[in-house]
Amino acid sequence: MKKNGSNGNGNGRVNGNGNGHGHGESFNFSSVLKINVPMGRHGKHRGRVTKILADLERTKADTAVCIPLDGLDGEKMQNVRSALNRVTREKNMDVATSTDDSYLYVWRKASL
Repeated sequence: MKKNGSNGNGNGRVNGNGNGHGHGESFNFSSVLKINVPMGRHGKHRGRVTKILADLERTKADTAVCIPLDGLDGEKMQNVRSALNRVTREKNMDVATSTDDSYLYVWRKASL
């Protein structure tokens, strides 16, 4: 999708060789029109984290959600935990996590 007369490759991206920039100088990276830039963080763990949080909100305060590690479809547990940490900080949720050989456990911390 060409925008503003750029000489891109059809997807709004420009090859970084000055095409569409009007400068004639080479760039180190390709560029994309701002209209094609995704806004907000919707990483690959978003669906899984959303499900974990939905379960967490429905559990009692003294209950942990147990996520089977073999159900992470090859994703590293550390990456899922990091994504969960980012979202819970955004939402001001105080949660804790732990793991063993089989599960990632997530629970709400008791508020003081």
